Amino acid sequence: MTFGAPIDLSGFEVPGRGRGLLDVFTRGYLLRLLIRKGTATRYRNSLLGWIWSYVKPAAQFVIYYFVMGVIMNQNRGIENFPIYLFAGVVAVNLFNEAFGNATSSIVDNRALVKKIYLPRELFPIASIIIAFVHFLPQVAILLIVCLVVGWQPTMMGLAGVVLGIVIIQIFSLGLGLFFGAMNVRFRDAQNFVELIRMFSTWTSPVLYPWILVQGALSNHDWLFTLYTWNPLTVAVELFHQGFWAPTTGTGDTTDSIMPDFGVALLAALVLCAAMLVIGQTTFRRFERSFAQDL
Repeated sequence: MTFGAPIDLSGFEVPGRGRGLLDVFTRGYLLRLLIRKGTATRYRNSLLGWIWSYVKPAAQFVIYYFVMGVIMNQNRGIENFPIYLFAGVVAVNLFNEAFGNATSSIVDNRALVKKIYLPRELFPIASIIIAFVHFLPQVAILLIVCLVVGWQPTMMGLAGVVLGIVIIQIFSLGLGLFFGAMNVRFRDAQNFVELIRMFSTWTSPVLYPWILVQGALSNHDWLFTLYTWNPLTVAVELFHQGFWAPTTGTGDTTDSIMPDFGVALLAALVLCAAMLVIGQTTFRRFERSFAQDL
């Protein structure tokens, strides 16, 4: 044995440091376990079980429809307003659940984080996939209602819905990584998350048409531009064009889509990518002390 000889460490990894999101693709089995665990335990010991996935959005829809459709008279101003409303509610619900679950995913899995090392990004990614699974029953109801009123889907509309889902998931993951890391060190980060989730329904055209915002901000075009660049606004409009617009009977959706929507879509995609980079960078900076902070 020769003392002082260099040791080959090429076959080893530094504990606690990996390649971030890229490591998730090499841990498919662990990801499936976390998803199975999350979906199996969501309604454990619940009398209604998965029925709550239908009851909650239905109750939410009834309240919004009564306030905005009946009291505020939006039901007369927008053709097939119930479908317009529910399409937006479904999109925002996906964002709220994915973002909220991703934010709390590290704290909720503190036992695993403190005992073993595994890519911590597995937890927020599993959370947004679980949110997507719970989103499917709501889409099923929306599809049934659309078919009843004569929905005639188009390839462009369906592709828009898929793109809207992708935008919501990427945006939720980026925000979830950022606030999830912050939430471990500073627990009041959860309060900021609740504020964002509360405002999400009102800062996108869910309960009202975008044209009202355009009219209210007619003297501040730059504010309306920022409004249209909101990834959630773009995703909701993609849902409207995929589900609601084909039921209006005109067959022409160009009048109902926001101005410069192509620019808004590109801006939303850039913002989603930027948020994902910021979230991953922040997450990797804070993850070294997750076990100690928990």
